[in-house]
Amino acid sequence: MPRKELSKFPVYVPNIITIARIFSVPVMIWMIVTDNLFSAFFLFLVAGLSDALDGFLARRFHWQTELGAYLDPIADKTMLTSVYTALAFHGHIPIWLGILVVSRDLLIVGAVVLAWLLERPLKIRPMLIGKVNTGLQIGLAAAVLAEKGLELAWRPYIVPLIWVTGLLTALSAFLYLAAWLRHMASYDINGGINKPGPGSRAVL
Repeated sequence: MPRKELSKFPVYVPNIITIARIFSVPVMIWMIVTDNLFSAFFLFLVAGLSDALDGFLARRFHWQTELGAYLDPIADKTMLTSVYTALAFHGHIPIWLGILVVSRDLLIVGAVVLAWLLERPLKIRPMLIGKVNTGLQIGLAAAVLAEKGLELAWRPYIVPLIWVTGLLTALSAFLYLAAWLRHMASYDINGGINKPGPGSRAVL
């Protein structure tokens, strides 16, 4: 590797961690499918810690990259939608919650892709409700995996968390859709910008 590229290598460390998290998803799903929820819980925990680590490194050492801005939400959504699908399929969480989580992410990704195809791209800047919702989804998935894998009596606490997570997931989907519609409406019929729509800040 040339010396110039070698000197830039640390900048890509957060991206390498994020990519490793993406590659851990199939292993995690295989563990859930084979009912090895003990191992799945700890792998999910490691993945969550790696998410915090790559974000810390990027901010602390100013290693933010455009690639990382796209990779991080992709990694989060890949992990969460896959885990929720597997947990719902095996009856560990309600089917309706699994459908809601997956549908929300498909809606957001589809909206971003459509905006890009129509040459009306969105900036990668999550809403606060999106961050809170992602945190709740991660917390619920971790709690369910811990309950099943470690044989804990957490069901009385998990049931209300399921409903709160479902409600916030639906609300965030609605707010993202509304912001996307405002963003698209900020362009005129010829593709020019009428006004700086507030929805231009809303994405993954």
